Amino acid sequence: MKRFHVHLHVDDLAKSIAFYSHLFAAEPARVEGDYAKWMLDDPRLNFAISTRGAKAGIDHLGFQTDDADELATLKARAEAADMALLDEGETTCCYARSDKHWVTDPQGVAWEQFHTLGNIPVFSEGPKVEAASACCAPTTRGKPVGIAVKASNSCC
Repeated sequence: MKRFHVHLHVDDLAKSIAFYSHLFAAEPARVEGDYAKWMLDDPRLNFAISTRGAKAGIDHLGFQTDDADELATLKARAEAADMALLDEGETTCCYARSDKHWVTDPQGVAWEQFHTLGNIPVFSEGPKVEAASACCAPTTRGKPVGIAVKASNSCC
């Protein structure tokens, strides 16, 4: 079963934690100096906030899957629709290790689709390989914009 994911940038983490804890009638499942996350069951929601953005507001939306098969299904849907897709594979972000990919809607809103593999003690770890060239990882609103699914071998 999938869980809807929303990530917001906030200006004041403590005030936002207090507000959302009251709104959700639940304390965050994880709190760090720059980040907090609620894992709600009703509705099934992974709601994260952080102070890492340039301005307050929605950073990205997404779906968190319970297993690798669900993630593969989401990826296949994006590929079948010829949606631009950026496959990060196993990566780290938001104090977690995940297998993920990104798609971008026609308005430029980034959608993260991921399966969490475990927690890590830092927001993210350094890249395993050299950074990709600009043609492979363009960004919008601070998040990756997909590259063409049927990319030529001339880049990356």
